[in-house]
Amino acid sequence: MRSVLLTALSTLNYRNLEAATLRFPAGVTGVWGANGAGKTNLLEAAYLALTGLTDAPRLEVLVRAGEREAYVRADLLQGGSLSVMETGVGKGRRTTRVDGVRVRGQELPRGSAVWIRPEDSELVYGGPTLRRSFLDALLSRLSPRHSQMLTRYERSVAQRNAALKSGEQWAMGVWDENLVTLGSEIMLLRRRAVARMSELAAENNAALGSQKFLGLELQETTTPERFRADLSRRRGEEISRGATVVGPHRDDLKLTLGAFPAADYASRGEARTIALALRKAELDLLQERYAEPPILLIDDFSAELDPQRRQFLLGLAASVPQAIVTGTEGFPGAVLELRANAGGFVPETLPPDPTSLEALRV
Repeated sequence: MRSVLLTALSTLNYRNLEAATLRFPAGVTGVWGANGAGKTNLLEAAYLALTGLTDAPRLEVLVRAGEREAYVRADLLQGGSLSVMETGVGKGRRTTRVDGVRVRGQELPRGSAVWIRPEDSELVYGGPTLRRSFLDALLSRLSPRHSQMLTRYERSVAQRNAALKSGEQWAMGVWDENLVTLGSEIMLLRRRAVARMSELAAENNAALGSQKFLGLELQETTTPERFRADLSRRRGEEISRGATVVGPHRDDLKLTLGAFPAADYASRGEARTIALALRKAELDLLQERYAEPPILLIDDFSAELDPQRRQFLLGLAASVPQAIVTGTEGFPGAVLELRANAGGFVPETLPPDPTSLEALRV
């Protein structure tokens, strides 16, 4: 099986991180230090550089205070070839280049990284938007076609909503046709992906020691067969609300634990287990799609107090060609350890083929 490796990560003006280049070996790199030392920001920068994706509400929050733009660069070794991926972000703008050529964010290697975070428990307790975003982000990485259709669909919904608010009922026929064509295919793609994800997530949940069955099910507001008729049937409600009330933009990924909704009945520990099962399913699907394991980014493993989940994370990090793991303590079995302090990272141990400290931290 092929592998993909992050050989170096460079940052400039990114949140509280020092302007630096960090070099990473194969295997596990442990990054430890106090809270607020920049560990999460490091993983966030790596994820942005590798995938072009960010959960930041606005791009400007990624930029160090007093600066206008931040920059991240990932040197990625894949199939014996080195690629350089660069992303610059500022207020309302983003620029992405691969090997010096400007590209769209969707053109970055989509399966190159998976990021596991303590906040993932909100996939269980949060609203439908979080779960829908998780599903669509994964699908967009598995299928460029889904990414393109979703962008066009969301644009059509926004334009249709504007027409509803301004009373332009004459335009509904055009917008309805766009929504039905794009939305129906999105629904069918989601169904296929969720069918496979359900199997993987249930297996992972059991592997984590849960005695309750984890179920995943699309909770749809319409179907491809009924979409056009439902839009027409609910036209009066749409006009009064000024919004499109049915379609994949209103659907949910329903999670059940045993026979009950996980959001209502799962304990905090069970929610953490479900979140880990979902992230492992994400890793499994990306590996199946691209025939290579993604780089694994695990944030704050030391916050995981449950012995079984902690052991699961240890085994997961060891199972992939490369992982970067943060915590307030060292990660057992790490090839390289970096001590975090005020946005800087100092090597504590050297990889098996040691180079100088200057080669590890420029």
